[in-house]
Amino acid sequence: MRIAMIGQKGIPALWGGIERHVEELSARLAKNGHAVFVFARGWYTKIPKSARFGKTRGRRDIMEYRGTNIVFAPTIHTKHFDAIIHSLFSTFKALRLGVDVIHYHGVGPALVSWIPKFFGFDGKVIITFHCIDRKHKKWGFFARAALRIGELMACRFADRTIAVSEVLRQYCDEAYNTETAVIPNGVSIPRFRKARLIKNFNLESYKYLGFFSRLVPHKNAHLLIAAWKNIRAKNPALLRGIKLAIVGDSSFTDKYVEYLKKISADDTSIVMTGYQSGATLEELFSNAKFIVHPSESEGLSIAVLEAMSYGKPVLASDIPENKEALGNCGFYFKRNNSEDLERQIISVLRKKTLKKIGDRAKLRITENFDWKKIVKQTESVYKLSELKLAETIT
Repeated sequence: MRIAMIGQKGIPALWGGIERHVEELSARLAKNGHAVFVFARGWYTKIPKSARFGKTRGRRDIMEYRGTNIVFAPTIHTKHFDAIIHSLFSTFKALRLGVDVIHYHGVGPALVSWIPKFFGFDGKVIITFHCIDRKHKKWGFFARAALRIGELMACRFADRTIAVSEVLRQYCDEAYNTETAVIPNGVSIPRFRKARLIKNFNLESYKYLGFFSRLVPHKNAHLLIAAWKNIRAKNPALLRGIKLAIVGDSSFTDKYVEYLKKISADDTSIVMTGYQSGATLEELFSNAKFIVHPSESEGLSIAVLEAMSYGKPVLASDIPENKEALGNCGFYFKRNNSEDLERQIISVLRKKTLKKIGDRAKLRITENFDWKKIVKQTESVYKLSELKLAETIT
């Protein structure tokens, strides 16, 4: 099959859960013999050294990477118009490429999902519902309204809709009376990296807690920082020699990042690493004592799944999406409750069974979030064969 991936910023994935999902899915689909076209935005996708431009096409807007075809399409790099304009131009390019499947990722890009059928496209339109984006605090009234329409289109205009979690499947059923296939995000088991590069941040192995996310308000980094500072003020002996690493950067949220830096400036135990990738990111995951994920809204957090893949215990907000990912292989606090977050951080720090919990989390990844199974399920959706809806992971 010839498959177009639309909605992601591009690959190789620099940051963003959808981008990592699309890169890994696309590479594996290409390995299975499919021609995969991943549409990218020029401001995000930098040409990797291992990439090469397709010689047979004689064009410079398509390059090959990990067996896939990266296709550049125009966009306007602004908070509100980037995704929709890029998805629009990508759709028309995909139609000209003669693809069999157009796979949109996210409810924002789903706003243009009606276009292929309008222009007589006889292939399949597939939409993955990654998250209820309108709940994110960075969006204003009109953006939330547009994203609500995108949800409707994701559930009504697709030949098949994929939800990345059982929670989202239930939402699509209750809100739009739409049956979806549940195919979760996947993650590979990484190798452990000894602490070398992280010494540049004055971090030592197993002497810091990690927060890994884009720095956007609904991820609640500010809540974690406030809880951390309160614990240090009330119980300094407990946190002596331990730091908090905030790993991530802005996503059209520069003012929020400035606020985080301001409230952290008077505490040398809070380390803001900025955006990290590659070996440095792997070291940061590998050497954390445990991971804290206080988000108030998710689809199915890849940051949580990645932490589990490293065998790391995760303390997460008790939203249903986090519980679906972690099951009984992690710890929880009441969503948006700073006092409970403080109590649970103290509780986890005192536990003697963190390695055992981390090992269980890693096993859960191999049993429930395996890429081979995910690719097979996705291919079944593309073929519109009967796909049994995935049962809730327990």
